[in-house]
Order: sequence, then structure tokens, then C-alpha cells
Amino acid sequence: MDYEIINKDNQHQSRFTADDVAGFLYVSLDQYGDKIKDIHRCIEYALEDQSGKGGFIVIASEEGKIAGAVIVNETGMSGFIPENILVYIAVSSDYRGMGVGKELMKRSVEAAEGDVALHVEPDNPARLLYEKIGFTHKYLEMRYKK
Repeated sequence: MDYEIINKDNQHQSRFTADDVAGFLYVSLDQYGDKIKDIHRCIEYALEDQSGKGGFIVIASEEGKIAGAVIVNETGMSGFIPENILVYIAVSSDYRGMGVGKELMKRSVEAAEGDVALHVEPDNPARLLYEKIGFTHKYLEMRYKK
């Protein structure tokens, strides 16, 4: 499995486009997903060079196909709000249960500067993975403290 981190500085060097990532997330998120236009807005925010915006995308791929993806947006805040929010994470059904999601989470937390928050539906089975990695919950919002 290959992993890459895409940010505002290297986005044009990736073999995957914003359309590739958005399309993958739209299909793979299934009932936990959003409209494709909202996923595109999240990607644009992550790759924005404007002050107060930014973030990154982590992609897992095999044989030129996306196997998993994460989008993390910077919040522009610190202290009372984590500096980053993990907005989307998905793994293709062909790769679930193989550790791809865990590796994507690990790489995302390592790449983030500061703390990371995420929101998860209470019935989402991925919630257990987030807790194993170190996220804690309060009011169903989960945070990872670096």
C-alpha cells in the first residue's frame, strides 16, 4: 500500500485530483457521507493558501487506485478548540479490515500540527478504532491530544 500526504505546497504533484478524492469519498462514505459539492468545498479549504485556512489530505492507494482517504482542515484556533478537525475518512470496501484505516489515522495525527478533533456518529463502527488510537469523547465529539 502506498501513502501520500497532499497539502497546498505539493497538490499539483499528486497523481490524484480533487475530483478523484471527492468521488472516492462520496461513494465510500455511504450513509455517513455528504453531498459531493460539500466534499469538494472541504478539499478546497484544506488546500487553500489563504491565511486562516489550510489542512491536508492523506491518501492510501494500490495499483493506481484510491484505497482510502482522509481530509483534515485547520481550524485556525488553538487552546479551547483543537487546531485541526478530521472532516472525512473512508476506506474502500475492498480494503476494510486490513489496517488501512488505522494507518490513515496514524499518518493524519502525525502530520497534524496540534490537536485533532473529529465527529463520529455513535453507531459508526469506526468509533472503536478512533478510541483505540487515543481519541476520547465528550458529547460525542472525539479529540486526540498530542
